[in-house]
Amino acid sequence: MPAPEIVLHARFQSAFAAAFGEEHRDADPIIRPSQFADFQCNAAMGLAKRLGKKPRDIAAEILAVLDVDDMAQTPEIAGPGFLNIRLRTDWVAAQAAELAADARLGVPAPERAERIVVDYSAPNVAKEMHVGHLRTTVVGDALVRTLEKLGHTVIRQNHIGDWGTPFGMLIEHLLEVGEDSPEAGLLETDPNAFYQAARAKFDAAEAEGPAADESDFASRARARVRTLQSGDGDTLAIWTRLVDLSKQYFHRIYDMLDVTLTDDHLAGESSYNAALEIVCKDLEADGLARISDGALCVFPEGFTGRDEQPLPLIIRKTGGGYGYATTDLAAIRHRVDDLRADRIAYVIGTSQELHLAMVFQAAREAGWLTDAVDVRHVKIGSVLGEDGKILRTRSGASLRLMALLEEAVTSARGVIDELRPDLPEDERAQVAWQIGIGSVKYADLSTSHDTDYTFDLDRMLALTGNTAPYLQYAVARIRSIGRKAEAQGIVAADAPRVENDAERALALHLLEFGPTLAKVGDSYEPHRLAAYLFSLAQAFTGFYDASPILKEADEQARAGRLALARLTEKVLVDGLDALGISAPQQM
Repeated sequence: MPAPEIVLHARFQSAFAAAFGEEHRDADPIIRPSQFADFQCNAAMGLAKRLGKKPRDIAAEILAVLDVDDMAQTPEIAGPGFLNIRLRTDWVAAQAAELAADARLGVPAPERAERIVVDYSAPNVAKEMHVGHLRTTVVGDALVRTLEKLGHTVIRQNHIGDWGTPFGMLIEHLLEVGEDSPEAGLLETDPNAFYQAARAKFDAAEAEGPAADESDFASRARARVRTLQSGDGDTLAIWTRLVDLSKQYFHRIYDMLDVTLTDDHLAGESSYNAALEIVCKDLEADGLARISDGALCVFPEGFTGRDEQPLPLIIRKTGGGYGYATTDLAAIRHRVDDLRADRIAYVIGTSQELHLAMVFQAAREAGWLTDAVDVRHVKIGSVLGEDGKILRTRSGASLRLMALLEEAVTSARGVIDELRPDLPEDERAQVAWQIGIGSVKYADLSTSHDTDYTFDLDRMLALTGNTAPYLQYAVARIRSIGRKAEAQGIVAADAPRVENDAERALALHLLEFGPTLAKVGDSYEPHRLAAYLFSLAQAFTGFYDASPILKEADEQARAGRLALARLTEKVLVDGLDALGISAPQQM
């Protein structure tokens, strides 16, 4: 069931072919919402240039052959050649009835279901997740939920940091303090403290310079990385313990956030260890990699440094270790060759833009990434504090993600305890979690993913404005109406009522759900869905104020309006679910 602008698009293109010849069928009708009608066709200006005629004359010729009588009133020519289109109310009502009967709520099935790899979250082992991981996790999960609703096969990839130099530091530190020492216990209670202690030793050794016999901590840590990468059993056993402890922590965060990542989606740096040497050898064999200053490097075309010299992408370090670029190149080969990806989305911070661009170009030059695969960097901006800087604790440390989430739930619980003391304890706890976590996630998702935003918990929890609680309250309000209607014996009609302007405006909004979800799936921009849902909730408020349901004396009007309200509830709930946000039964 196509949305109105999709139907109009096809009708206008048929009119272009009839009026100006088949070669003009592909012209873009430029159908846009209009403040003067429901939609406006802005194609006349562009066609005028192609045909050498005045735009108003072009509009008149289009109008003479346009076939929209079944769905719209006769369009009006306005201004220099705009065509204003007002849909017939009975057509809108018929479309709303189809939507209500459609299990997919108007979400179009793809012409071809694609295999889409989405790389997101990517925390580091033995380190607590901080607020910087919030957006990659939340945006990535909204995208995979949306793509699955659209009918695609989504392959989640949680590319955790579980390999490389940090693990040399961590393992050496653990061996020094003893695996049964109180400090080793920090791995379970305060992994950041354990990591920082290892990092401090490493940095201090670096500052002092290498010892003559390379016995300093930094040298031993680097050597331990090579031992780990070579498959030493004892070293791997310690590494496995570190990873297993971190998995338990990841689960607590993901459960708290209600994201869909599991152990099955873990695809850490370690999983590509066996492929790293092959990557280097293949790039050397193809003449794409060469030694530069002792390191094996690729110099992707189009990237230069400040000195205008080609910029190197290091794939094997001077000491023989491998870096992120090697792992990322191995991951691309795996995702294209083994996972058979049609699309790959990297939901990663904007700071990695240059790195990823160089990796993508190197993979293209190697022939591992072709034009048949759509690969994109979904750039993620930062979460800022009130001072406009990266959100941190007062001491300047990265803000722990769990602490931030717990604060959001606690704040929401305070609001619920004040507003709804009548609710049972367990229900208040559940609603507080839904509102608190939903508020944090929605603040992320309602902002364009590549821009920064300021974390303001009071604003996030507000019941007014473009917030999760505003949308959640709209759903709770409709559900409350439904419970009261059931108690009064009011039964919803089979099809929504669409007669007055408020009902019509709400129905038109509902018809846009499917196309909006499809656009999000194509553009990887969940803020478009958030904006749509906010607009829909506002339209419902306008409808409810103008069209009473429970107090309406006319039985048919009452039943039809209840059906329209229930359809709105379904769309809001499904849209929020695509964003990974729950809708409480009561608020």
